[in-house]
Amino acid sequence: MSNAYIPGVTFPAGSFRRRGSNGLATLIAVVLVGFAAFSFQEGVRSGFSLYFWLGGGLLLLGVLTPMSMKMANQWERAVVLRLGKLQGVKGPGLFFIVPVIDDVSSWLDQRIQTTEFNAEQALSKDTVPVDVDAVVFWQIHDPERAALEITDYRSAISRVAQTSLREMVGSSLLSTLLSDRKHGDELLREEIGRKTADWGVTAISVEIRDIGVPDALQDAMSREAQAQREAAARIHLGQAELSVAEKFVEAAEIYARSPAALQLRAMNIIYETTKERGATILMPSAMVDAMNPGGLLGLVSAAQAGQVPPPPAPPAPPASRTRR
Repeated sequence: MSNAYIPGVTFPAGSFRRRGSNGLATLIAVVLVGFAAFSFQEGVRSGFSLYFWLGGGLLLLGVLTPMSMKMANQWERAVVLRLGKLQGVKGPGLFFIVPVIDDVSSWLDQRIQTTEFNAEQALSKDTVPVDVDAVVFWQIHDPERAALEITDYRSAISRVAQTSLREMVGSSLLSTLLSDRKHGDELLREEIGRKTADWGVTAISVEIRDIGVPDALQDAMSREAQAQREAAARIHLGQAELSVAEKFVEAAEIYARSPAALQLRAMNIIYETTKERGATILMPSAMVDAMNPGGLLGLVSAAQAGQVPPPPAPPAPPASRTRR
């Protein structure tokens, strides 16, 4: 009876053992049974009935020891009923029960556990069908209430979580679900925790893992996002063109006030276009004359020397010769 199947309780593969069994109780039982066999042997050899009574008592103790001596792991709690009434919650470690009178009705795991749940084809507030997958992390904080207030707390947690998820989806817009998952996680945790608190279970956290929308809606959302990005790109391009035009206007005003600056800019353009190797550029002589590079260089040299160069002297007339 103390190891009856409990709904929702599973054992890891390769680590199955009877709940409450322990090596110490088994060792004591083996020793007692050994002494009982020795007593029976002495009773047969000597013929004294006292050995038979002693052997019978030791044999009975050996059989009852594993039934009365139980052990709970650090994370386990055992709910003990005595003649159908709650006697107490035992564990962790060794504890004793009265065989036949006491019964361990439930073994509860107080470690943090997870339950996966989903809401398929749930309608959001803006009537969009979505598939939402989530997981809840929960823990038993009151073993007594978890064992006595509800039949199968694992199944109940799964049902409550799924119902709360559908309610949350139905009261939220799709855009809110996609952009603010943390807020949805917090709402689910509060709602699930409020419903499971009466069962001795605490909802530690809830995480929405995936939100699936129909393919047609995904395509529409993709085209909408693409259009928004294209509009933003056009706006940025227009702002850049406006900035460039303003700078050009400022440069034109500077060049209008200073012809020398315009000529320097023209010469720089010529240099930039001719510095590439292997490039052949044909430039009209009228353009070069318009830039007047020679005059410009003279002005620059004069400015550096601090004086204006004198005008060149006219060439001397050739000497005339008289032939005799």
